[in-house]
Amino acid sequence: MTTKTATIIPATDWRMQLKKYGYLVVLLPAILWPMSISLWESNGANSDLWFFFPLFFVFGIIPILDHLVGKDPFNPNEEMDVPSMSAEKWYPFLTILTLPVMLANVTYAGFLFVDDRIGLLGQFGIVISTGVIMGIVCINVGHELIHKDSKIEQWTGGLLLALVTYAGFKVEHVRGHHVHVSTPDDASSSRYNQTLYQFLPHAYWHNFKNAWVLEAAKLRRKNQPIVSWHNELIWWYSISALLAVASGVLWGWEGVVFFVAQSFFAFTLLEIVNYIEHYGLHRRKLENGRYERTTPAHSWNSNYLLTNLLLVQLQRHSDHHANPKRRYQVLRHYDESPQLPGGYATMVVLAIIPPLWFKVMNPRVEAYYKGEEYQLNNDQLSK
Repeated sequence: MTTKTATIIPATDWRMQLKKYGYLVVLLPAILWPMSISLWESNGANSDLWFFFPLFFVFGIIPILDHLVGKDPFNPNEEMDVPSMSAEKWYPFLTILTLPVMLANVTYAGFLFVDDRIGLLGQFGIVISTGVIMGIVCINVGHELIHKDSKIEQWTGGLLLALVTYAGFKVEHVRGHHVHVSTPDDASSSRYNQTLYQFLPHAYWHNFKNAWVLEAAKLRRKNQPIVSWHNELIWWYSISALLAVASGVLWGWEGVVFFVAQSFFAFTLLEIVNYIEHYGLHRRKLENGRYERTTPAHSWNSNYLLTNLLLVQLQRHSDHHANPKRRYQVLRHYDESPQLPGGYATMVVLAIIPPLWFKVMNPRVEAYYKGEEYQLNNDQLSK
């Protein structure tokens, strides 16, 4: 595969400057609850349905706006601008800011959940909507930060993941997924013709288990005990447990249910996105028995501008896997990477309806492997 890229424009160009501050939309999900409350209070019968408004906004309005706003075909100048853009403090400041914002968000949602005026339907809407909001921001921004070296970014990433009880992602994603992506050894890489509902149970269990296996192996290499303060998973899961206890102190048993349930929906959204990002793509096995190096060919890209801003360019996933330390603001779009037909919000809706997903995506996978159709028969289901 060639590495032909999109149009290169300087950082001083108005479009790059607009994009720089456009990343503020990463905080957009935080205002969805105040909007929902306003709509709920101003309506009468069936007003509890307004607690599903964040879902409607994310999976209904954003896909439409994606197509109206269009794509971002521009890359920064590699030699002139990438070093200075990578060093700018604005970009990490914005991602670190999400931690107090999301802590306030989940606390606000918890108070809503136990409000006596809200019925069972409204409570379900609050739980699933909170999970989606937390998944979009906590896990996505946490993902950006756990790839970085600074302690403040590492800790912020870990705490964001602790808010949704998915600390294992911090370990398994970096040391497992990025090593084994697009091979049978990776539970986060979906296979051709594998449904989302076949993918999810294996992903939940494998990624949890593999995080502990990887952390134990790391500690053994350092001659450190596995059950000790050296084990970072114990730290992060303990923080999640304390958050669950705090929810119980604030809101009783309903608070614990709320915290655990929103966490489930948040990390389920993550695994759905994992399903989307590598569907049907395989790294070829070489004659020496090893797999080829990870390249931009092994991830699906989507270059819709609005969702890229909201997800701090997670959709430029090909460059992220080829260069995992590269900061979000300088990730590049590759014209010749496999391209999704819509943004992630659109693709999540398709993924939960397998016949529709297969109808849209299987022809794209088949076209990508034209002339190498044997690739479609490899690695069908996870080990």
